[in-house]
Amino acid sequence: MYYPEELVEEIRTKNDIVGVIGSYVSLKKRGSNHWGCCPFHNEKTPSFAVSENKQMYHCFGCGVSGNVYTFLMQYENYTFPEAVKALAERAGVNLPEVEYSEEEKRRANRRARLLEVNKEAAKFFYYQLRSPHGEKGMQYLQKRELTPETIHKFGLGYAGMNGTTLVEYLRSKGFEDALIRDAGLATYSERRGLSSQFWNRVMYPIQDINHRVIGFGGRVMGDGEPKYLNSPETDIFDKRRNLYGLNFARTARSGNLILCEGYMDVIAMHQAGFTQAVASLGTAFTSEQAVLLRRYTDNVLLAYDSDGAGVKAALRGIGILREAGLSGKVINMKPYKDPDEFIKNLGKEAFQERIDQAENSFFFEIRILAEQYQMQDPEQKTHFHREIAKKLCGFSEEVERENYLQAIAEKYLISVDNLRKLVKSYAATAGEVQPIERPRSGIVSKQSPEENVKRAQRLLITWLVDEPGLYHKIKKYISPEDFTDELYAKAADKLFAGLDQPGFQPASIISMFEDPEEQKQVGELFQTTLPEMDSKQEREQAFHDILMAVKRNSYEYYNEKAGADITALQKVVAGKKDLENLAKTHISLD
Repeated sequence: MYYPEELVEEIRTKNDIVGVIGSYVSLKKRGSNHWGCCPFHNEKTPSFAVSENKQMYHCFGCGVSGNVYTFLMQYENYTFPEAVKALAERAGVNLPEVEYSEEEKRRANRRARLLEVNKEAAKFFYYQLRSPHGEKGMQYLQKRELTPETIHKFGLGYAGMNGTTLVEYLRSKGFEDALIRDAGLATYSERRGLSSQFWNRVMYPIQDINHRVIGFGGRVMGDGEPKYLNSPETDIFDKRRNLYGLNFARTARSGNLILCEGYMDVIAMHQAGFTQAVASLGTAFTSEQAVLLRRYTDNVLLAYDSDGAGVKAALRGIGILREAGLSGKVINMKPYKDPDEFIKNLGKEAFQERIDQAENSFFFEIRILAEQYQMQDPEQKTHFHREIAKKLCGFSEEVERENYLQAIAEKYLISVDNLRKLVKSYAATAGEVQPIERPRSGIVSKQSPEENVKRAQRLLITWLVDEPGLYHKIKKYISPEDFTDELYAKAADKLFAGLDQPGFQPASIISMFEDPEEQKQVGELFQTTLPEMDSKQEREQAFHDILMAVKRNSYEYYNEKAGADITALQKVVAGKKDLENLAKTHISLD
């Protein structure tokens, strides 16, 4: 721990978790929790719960849990001290200077140095473009009708004809060869030594959302291959989790984001005033990028090329957006290939019309599907209708599925009843998802004995977190030593100590563990799904069963270890007495 626990807790209590997470994720109040789509995995139906009372979050889909600190650590990839610093700044709390561990210093210094060398490389390319050596690159950009303001805004540059010039420049600025190589700015060979792979290319600096240069894309001048060359993956550059232009687009306030295929499409659209445009980074659109988009909008418009490859990419992108819970539409580029060509020929007003007329993604899928069938052929027409039914089964909500079913039936002159029958027939053949059966008892069957023991301990801890008043009714029977899992025992020790104090919030416990994996497990420990009961009597019986299971396991655990150990023998004797008393005790949940 690098800050006093009292200060860490003060900062946590001054940062309401609903407000912090709500600035990243769209949340809606339902019952006692706020719900949204999980930012850590793709989902359409919200299963990510944020508890204002507990000041904790939990995803019932992927299982992530934690408090406001762990959220920032997972979401922003912060270290714990970085999360404390960010939240302190948000709450207006002044932090004392702290001493970092050697590992923390090494990691922070390495990231900082990688950012520094990339920034210096961007400056080198920027000035090269404006020198006599960059004439070829400047001519290319001017031919693409980019203004000086746009070239400056995106920091465009040029890599000269010699791959060693950049290396020599960076060495002159004090950067060591290993760092230049690790930043993806050069490669080593026995013949050339250390030399940059970026040469004779217009350079596009790739920036993160905080405008820091994390990598580069380079477009070759002439007929060389590859046409576009991107930085390799580094400690600060993950192609799957970044989008070109997002540092500008995230503040566009346009109500949507436009997803393009390439750098020049983004730049041309921004120059025309469509500052919500972004593009993937030399790879196909990814689920991680969809999650990134979801931070800023619910509506994504696809502005992919109008050729066959573009249509295929759009179909793939629609599926990824849908899985991420995003609404997708497709902008029609015809008769031109891409946004850049369209805007140059027809202007930004015409492009705005195409945005306003963007096609519903499901209608787009069906229209492209229809092009594969001869509708005059009854057999092919039947296959087409079956494919529509299959796609309609992808809608989990009955209302949404029915709305699309009726719209498609009307558009393609299909009987609504017949299409509905096809949908039901296909769903029956494919096998519908069965609802999850919830246990009606506190103890789950068909589990290994070890898992049943651990689950009982998790259930008890969660129940006490949810209803802290119960602790004072059971503390004479249960102690942290009854939790035989080492991590559970540590968490129970901190929880029980806290429950004896007024105003205690269990969320504070998570930050008492320094290891990120332990923080995750403790967060999950406080969010175990409690059994659903129809009556107070059933709930009291379930709670009693859980309490007995924990105490019985504790007795058996120490009984096996006892031997000649006096301390263990004392625990066994005391445990047996507590178990007998507990068996005869009724514990009210009032």
